[in-house]
Amino acid sequence: MVDEGIFFDDIGSFPLPDKVKLKSLSSGQYLNLVDETLQLKISAGVEVPTYPQFRDMITMFMDPIQNPDLSESPYLIKAEHATIPELEAARPSEPLRVCVTGPVELYLSAFGATAYTDILFNLARSVARYFEKARDANKMSVASLDEPSLGISSSVVFEQEDILKALEIATLPCRNLDCEIHLHSPLYAEACCQVGPLSIIGVESAAHPDYLQLIDRKLLQDTDKFLRAGIARTDILSMVARRNEQLGVNLWEDPGRLESEILLMESPEVLAKRLARASRLFGDRLRATGPDCGLGSWPSRSLACSLLGNCSSALKAFRASVK
Repeated sequence: MVDEGIFFDDIGSFPLPDKVKLKSLSSGQYLNLVDETLQLKISAGVEVPTYPQFRDMITMFMDPIQNPDLSESPYLIKAEHATIPELEAARPSEPLRVCVTGPVELYLSAFGATAYTDILFNLARSVARYFEKARDANKMSVASLDEPSLGISSSVVFEQEDILKALEIATLPCRNLDCEIHLHSPLYAEACCQVGPLSIIGVESAAHPDYLQLIDRKLLQDTDKFLRAGIARTDILSMVARRNEQLGVNLWEDPGRLESEILLMESPEVLAKRLARASRLFGDRLRATGPDCGLGSWPSRSLACSLLGNCSSALKAFRASVK
C-alpha cells in the first residue's frame, strides 16, 4: 500500500522506441527496455508506475494459462508458472502497480457470449495466482484488475453474481493493498463496490467527465471504496481527429505540431481543473489519478512522457492548493 492521500499511477501500455520490434529482442534486451521505460515513467513524475505493457494484454496471460504443460487443470495455471517476466526488471524498493487482465476479459477472448462458470472461476483462480506471485516477491505496491468490457460488451452474459464471485476470487491475494479495477465504463462501478478485496474503482473521466456523475460518493463511503479519476485523455485518435477538423489540417503529417496541439489540449492547467472537480465531488474518497488509459497507441515516447509530466504538474499544483 502506498502512502495516504492521492497517488499518481499510470495504466500501463507505452510506445516502443522507434524501429524496435519485440520479436527481435532477446530476453535480456527486453528486460532492459522494460527497466528503461519504468525509469522514463518515474522521471516524468509517475509515483506508482505500471510495468510497461508492451505485450498484448490477453495473450501475455492466456498463452501460459492455456498451455497444458503449465496448467494443473483447464484454464488453471500452476502457481509456480504464474509469473510476469516484466516484474524481473523492477528495481528493489520501487513502488510498482501490477496489472493483470481480469477473468471476464480473458474469458471473452476465448469463449465470447457463452457462460461456462467453471471456466470463468478457473480463470479467476489463475489471475489470483499471478497477483499472489507478485505480492510474495514484494513486487506489488498497487494491484490492478483490467476489465474494460464490463458495462460495455454485450458478449458478457454471465449473471452479475457469478461475475462478482470471479472478481472476488481473482483479487483475494490483494486484501490490505491498494487494489484497483480499471473499467472503461462506470456502469459496473456500483456492482464492483460489493467486491471485498477491491478498494479503488477506476473510471475514464477525462474523456468522459459525465462518468463522474454516475458514481455515488455515498456508496463509496458506505462500502469503504475509493475512486481513481482519470485526468488526462488518452484517446489520441479522437483527439487528433477533432483538432484536424477544427484546424483544417492533418496533424499526422506534422509530428511537431501534433505534439504541441495535444499538449495544449492536455495542459497542466486543464488537468488540474479536472482533478479539482473530481476532488470537489468525492473529497477523501478520491485515492488515485493519472491518465485515463494506456499510452501504447501514442505516436512517440516523448509525447507520452510529456503527458505524464503534465499529470504530475497538475497533481503538484492541486496538492499546493489544498495545503
